[in-house]
Amino acid sequence: MKKILAVLALVFTCLWSTAFAADFSHLVIMHTNDTHGYDQRADGVNGMVTVAALKKDYEAKGYQVLLVDAGDAIQDNNLVNFSKGKTAIDFMNAVGYDAMTLGNHEFDYGSDVTLARIKQAKFPVMSANIIVESTGKSFTPKTHTIIKKGSLKIGVFGLTTPSTITTANPKSTRGLTFLSKEEMYKAAQKEVDALKAAGCDLIVGIGHLGSEPDAAGDRSNDVLENVKGIDVFIDGHDHTVKNLYVNGTLLTETGAHLANIGVVQYKDGKWQEDLHAYGRFNKEDAQVKAMVDKAQADIDKQLSTPLGTTSVELNGSRDPGVRTEETNLGDFIADAYLWQVRQATVLDHVTIDGAVMNGGSIRAGIKQGTVTQADILRVLPYHNDLQYVTLKGSTLLEVLEAATCTTPTALGAFPQVAGIEYTIDTAKPFVKGELYPHSVYYQPAKPGTRVTIKSVGGRAFDPNAVYNIAVPDFLTSGGDSYYVMQDPEKVQVHDVDYLDADAVRNYIKELGGTVGSQYAAPQGRITILK
Repeated sequence: MKKILAVLALVFTCLWSTAFAADFSHLVIMHTNDTHGYDQRADGVNGMVTVAALKKDYEAKGYQVLLVDAGDAIQDNNLVNFSKGKTAIDFMNAVGYDAMTLGNHEFDYGSDVTLARIKQAKFPVMSANIIVESTGKSFTPKTHTIIKKGSLKIGVFGLTTPSTITTANPKSTRGLTFLSKEEMYKAAQKEVDALKAAGCDLIVGIGHLGSEPDAAGDRSNDVLENVKGIDVFIDGHDHTVKNLYVNGTLLTETGAHLANIGVVQYKDGKWQEDLHAYGRFNKEDAQVKAMVDKAQADIDKQLSTPLGTTSVELNGSRDPGVRTEETNLGDFIADAYLWQVRQATVLDHVTIDGAVMNGGSIRAGIKQGTVTQADILRVLPYHNDLQYVTLKGSTLLEVLEAATCTTPTALGAFPQVAGIEYTIDTAKPFVKGELYPHSVYYQPAKPGTRVTIKSVGGRAFDPNAVYNIAVPDFLTSGGDSYYVMQDPEKVQVHDVDYLDADAVRNYIKELGGTVGSQYAAPQGRITILK
C-alpha cells in the first residue's frame, strides 16, 4: 500500500507540475548593451527608434515583451555626453525599458550623476555587487526586481564589472566596494535565491561583466559556473557578440552601439537568442524618432564649427589599434598634450620631457577632411584635465610595464606616448607582484622584464634621472593600471589649466589648421617584439 501511495503521489506531483508549468510561449526578452549614446538610427546602427518599433511590433502580435539593458548607455557619443547621460535615459524611458544594470561608464560623470540617472529612470537600475563602504548597503536602491508579464513573474538582478574601480575615473568610485569573484558569486546567488523564494517563474541576470581573459574570475562565464538557478544571462562590457550556453544557462550579448538588438525566446525546450542585426527590421517609432532627432539637431548646431582639416585618416580603432599598438592618432594626441603642457609651463622654466596617455581614452578615429568640434569630442569625450607628473625613470618604467601587462592582448591602459621611445618584448611573460590597492591590476614584480625604454625627451633613458611627463588626470587618479601615479613618495602631481580636448584644438591651430603628412603613419615610438 505504501508503495502504491508513493507512486500515486509521484504521478500527482508530475501532473501538477505539468498542469501549472510556466508558459513562456508568448514571452520575448529584448535586450541591449553598450549603446554608448548611439541612439539615433544611422548606417549600421539600429538606434532607439528601431528598438521601440520592434518592441511594439512584438506586442501587436500578442507577445509580452521584457526589455532590459546591460549597461554603458549614458556616455561616449556626443548625443548623450552634453547632458551627462540625461538624454539617454529620456530615450530609454520613452521606449519603455523594464530594467537596467550599471556599466562602468555610468560612473564617468561622478557617482552623484550616476544616482541622478538612476532616479531619473522610470525603470529599476540595479547592481547587486556595489556596496557603499561607510554603510555596508547597496549603492543602487534595488539589487533585483520582479516584473510581471501576463501571468509570468520574472526575477531580474544586475551585476557590474569590478574593474569599474580602474576603468572609470577612480574619483567617481571612491567609497564604493565592487564585490569580486567569490564575493560577487555569493551576492548573485543571494539574489537568485530571493527571487526563487518569491515564486518567480524565470530568473534573468543582466551583467556588465564581459568575458575577457584579463578579467578571469569576474566574467559572466565565471558567474554562471559558480551560481545556480539563472535561466538567461544578458551580458555587456566587452563589446562582443555572444550566444552560448554555460551550465545550461543561455549567455548572450549583442556587441555594441546598437548594431544588433537581442531577442530571446523559449523554443524547443530552451531559451534561444535571435539577434536582429541592423537592416533586418527597419521600422521606426515616430515619437522616439522625434525626441532623438531633436536632441541630435541641437547637438549638431553646437558642434558643427570647423576647427581645421586633416590630410590623413587618424586611426582610433580599439583592437588592433590604440589598445594594442602605436597609432597615428595616439601619436597626434600625445603630441598635443606634450605641446600644450610645455606652453603652459614655459614661464615656470620647467622642462616637460614627454607625454603618456592611455589608449582606452581614445574613443573614435577622425576621417580625412574637415575636423569639427564634434569630431574632437567624439574622440575625447571624458573632459580630462591635463597635468604633469615628476618622477624617476624607474617609476616611469613601472608605469609602462604595468600598462602593457597584457600586450599584445588589448588593454585600455596601453600607453600612447610623445617624447618617449620604448619596446615591449611580448615573448616574455608579465611577472606579477602585489595587487595594487583598490585595483584589479598588479604591480610588476620586475619592471624592465618586458619593457625597455630607449629615450625620454630626446636623451638616453636613465632609471635614476628625474622626468616631467604630461598626463591626463585619469592616470594620476590611478585609472586603469596607473595606480602608482597616486603614490606621493614616487610621483609629484602638478596641475595645468587645460582640458584634453582643448589641447587638441589648440594644437591643430599650432599646426596651421592642418594635420599633415607627418601623421600619415605611426612614428616608431613603440616597438613590439613578438
